[in-house]
Amino acid sequence: MKKLKRKLGLSSVIAISIAGMLGGIFVLPGIAAAKTGSSIWLAFLLAAICILPAVLSKSELATAMPKSGGTYVYIERAFGPLFGTISGLGLWLSLLLKSAFCLVGFGAYLLVLTNTSIPIEYLSIIFLFLIMILNIFGVKKVGKVQLFVVIVSILGLISLLFLGFPQVKQEYINPFIKHGKEGLIASIAFVYVAYAGVTKVAAIAGEVKNPNRNLPLSMIFSLFLITIVYTTISYVLVGNVSLDILKDDYKPIHTLATNLSGEWLSITIAIIGVLTLISMANSGVLASSRFPFAMANDKLLPNLFTKVHNKYLTPINTIFFTCIIMTLVILFLDIEKIAKLASAFKVAMFITVNLCVIILRETSVQWYNPSYKSPFYPYIQLFGIISGLILLFYLGLMPILVLFSISILGGILYLFYGKKSSRSGVLGNYGHLPALSLFLKKKTQTNELKTINTEGYDIDSEYHSDNSSVIVTLLGNEYSPENLTELGTSLSLDKKIKVVNITEAPDQTSLDAFTTKTAKIKSIERQINNVGKLQNANLNFEPLITHNISHSIQTMSASNFLEWLVLEWNGRAYNGLLINNPLGWILSNVNSNFALFKDNGIRYFSEIVLAIRPNSKDLKQLIKTTAQIANFYNANFTLLHIVSENYKESDLLNLKNSSKKHISEYSDFAKVRIECSNNPFECVEELSSEYDLLVLGTPRKDTWRSVLFGTGKDLFATQANCSVLRLTIKSTN
Repeated sequence: MKKLKRKLGLSSVIAISIAGMLGGIFVLPGIAAAKTGSSIWLAFLLAAICILPAVLSKSELATAMPKSGGTYVYIERAFGPLFGTISGLGLWLSLLLKSAFCLVGFGAYLLVLTNTSIPIEYLSIIFLFLIMILNIFGVKKVGKVQLFVVIVSILGLISLLFLGFPQVKQEYINPFIKHGKEGLIASIAFVYVAYAGVTKVAAIAGEVKNPNRNLPLSMIFSLFLITIVYTTISYVLVGNVSLDILKDDYKPIHTLATNLSGEWLSITIAIIGVLTLISMANSGVLASSRFPFAMANDKLLPNLFTKVHNKYLTPINTIFFTCIIMTLVILFLDIEKIAKLASAFKVAMFITVNLCVIILRETSVQWYNPSYKSPFYPYIQLFGIISGLILLFYLGLMPILVLFSISILGGILYLFYGKKSSRSGVLGNYGHLPALSLFLKKKTQTNELKTINTEGYDIDSEYHSDNSSVIVTLLGNEYSPENLTELGTSLSLDKKIKVVNITEAPDQTSLDAFTTKTAKIKSIERQINNVGKLQNANLNFEPLITHNISHSIQTMSASNFLEWLVLEWNGRAYNGLLINNPLGWILSNVNSNFALFKDNGIRYFSEIVLAIRPNSKDLKQLIKTTAQIANFYNANFTLLHIVSENYKESDLLNLKNSSKKHISEYSDFAKVRIECSNNPFECVEELSSEYDLLVLGTPRKDTWRSVLFGTGKDLFATQANCSVLRLTIKSTN
């Protein structure tokens, strides 16, 4: 398969991003100014701030999935095919509406040059037909032409700034806010669509050089530059043209030029407006027509949308369909309604983009590894979501009803087409709110795995358990696979251990695209085999590729021979009401005893301490297992109790005697230690410096906070100064 070449540098990416936004200034400011007065420049500034979280989030998503093709895939991977269907329709309509909006503005500017009596709507439709023909023939605008249009537009707007600033009239500036804060917020929501093109470059991430640097840098820089252009131009506009003239003006920049310098500049600006808006409309048709084509290829829409022209290799049916809907929009909606709907769809999509980052980060799916991460997570995403919801409310009832209708239509299409898809999103795999089952397709627990036979050929199969008593799972982020494997060996009495190296593939990616014989996997296999030889253990290494780590591990844990499942751990285990990460899911669903090992880099264990949590129900099993580990490493074993400082002497004596009985058969290498402290976390942190391995049981008590928001950190584990092993006893061995 041929791969896209990364040939777009930073300047080209910035030009593409700016080109996606320039058209808004030629049409929107006049209508928006009528809603809020001279504070329109502030509305543009605040709209840019509201869109910044989506820029940062989309930069992160694009570097994690640089070949994905944009927002539709991000949303489908995070939420699943149902929301993928709805988002695909939403993205298609948002681009379609913005293109229709550009065509109406283009018609207004073209009328100035042609001086004809043809209605703007009909003139726009005539050029839409020409754009449709160009798209079918595959004639796209050349990058140099696009860069030329951007440069000419910027220069034209700068010239207006120099001419307009000295002529700003104070009587036009007052009142600053015409209709109160409600009018200002409504204007922010209305002009939101002007910045929508800033993230368009994410869809071509596979062609960008050094995407982890150039994508976020280009988006942020272009947003910053266009924000300056929008705020300054809109300020000069309302300072030179009265609001009474602007309220119904679809060509406000031409009006400004006419007021400032007469005919020669106004004609120049009209030409620039025509070039800019027709360029945006053409690119919008090109991009929007690809969404139904991609959805049909993903089996989310009827197969007829996958038809490609035999000669020109363009998606002819989706181009036709997109242009027909655009024609209806131009004929039956005025430009204000078009802009409102386009803004509403963009706001909704950007809210979802921010949610995608939260879901993918919190679930910690293995394949999500962005080279750029949004700063101030999750606060910047939460701001984007909350501000987006507020803006949706202020756009009015009509856009919200349309969004709701599109969601229903998307749900119907999913039932007829998308439900046949075998894919499920990350939220579908790791969301555990019962209501999610109504919306998200769940996989069966016997998840598809990919293993390798002795001859080195890849085979798709379900996991078949063997008679290993311990399974060590490697997920790719282990501090030391050898340490983890050796610890797993210490838990096995019969020394039958399987080490499974698991790679999680995105659900939309075929397992055939992956190999289990990478150089990294070969290196891990060699290291693991060395551990087997040193410990004289029956050790079996197996590389697996799966679409869902959690369900795959649950399948492994169902073996009748399995005693312990061993994983590395960082001291955190989210398991909340809505989503959890794979580890949080495993904690709730695996069928065997399991051990979580937090490796702090200590290679040899000579002093091991078992810290008993209050009201531990698995004391005997924990002592037996810890003694077995200590015996394996030839280490000393300390049974530690931490009690409050007001503990009675008699109770201390009883605790000491009962503890000695529990370790009586290990008295040659085990002892009891009791510490009095009202702060057990600080006590463990201090005492852990005397030991190499701290063994803990699993806390049994859930609070309302842990149920709603997750179990979070285990403070005993995260504050310890030695390696930590947390044991969860699921059954009696």
